[in-house]
Amino acid sequence: MTVLTFSETRKNFASTMDRVVQNREPVIVTRQNREPVVMLSLSDFKSYEETMHLMQSINNANRLNQAIESLERGNGTVRELIEE
Repeated sequence: MTVLTFSETRKNFASTMDRVVQNREPVIVTRQNREPVVMLSLSDFKSYEETMHLMQSINNANRLNQAIESLERGNGTVRELIEE
């Protein structure tokens, strides 16, 4: 993950935002005597929010983790999309 100072970020703000969106990689912005912040694309932010929402329920989190493990073991099924 890229780490930039506040000054570096301010100087190259537009290109930093473009890089965050294009590379889908957050950037940490450090600030003097303050807590750093993270810059990430809106789509990545929404994805994190959705994941947090889905993982709030222990039962749902367990089901999702079991499904992921099953897919990683090759237990998935490939299907054709139905076009109407």
